Amino acid sequence: MANTFKVKTKTGAPTQAGTFVDLYTVPGSTTTVVLGLVLCNLDTSQRTVSVKLDPDGGDTVLLLKNVPIPAGASLEVLSGGKIALETGDLIQIDCDVATKIDATLSIMEMT
Repeated sequence: MANTFKVKTKTGAPTQAGTFVDLYTVPGSTTTVVLGLVLCNLDTSQRTVSVKLDPDGGDTVLLLKNVPIPAGASLEVLSGGKIALETGDLIQIDCDVATKIDATLSIMEMT
């Protein structure tokens, strides 16, 4: 089983406020460990963000719900905590205003 560290990014998300956008979907025959997630507010005003875990075959849960990020600041999500994901699971993000969040997801994929 090969372990590969990766970074997944999304700039200017979401394309429409109030609509979750996919940040990462676990590929087939892969287990993934989420090591960290950083969200950066690109706007000159405070923005609120939400992060959702939508597992394949499980209950969808929010990891963050309407959490404020000050103008120009970043928020480290899961600081120190890990989440194990299986094939088909997804991580999604949303913001109260379109195109105002950059997201950086650090993961380890095991294939």
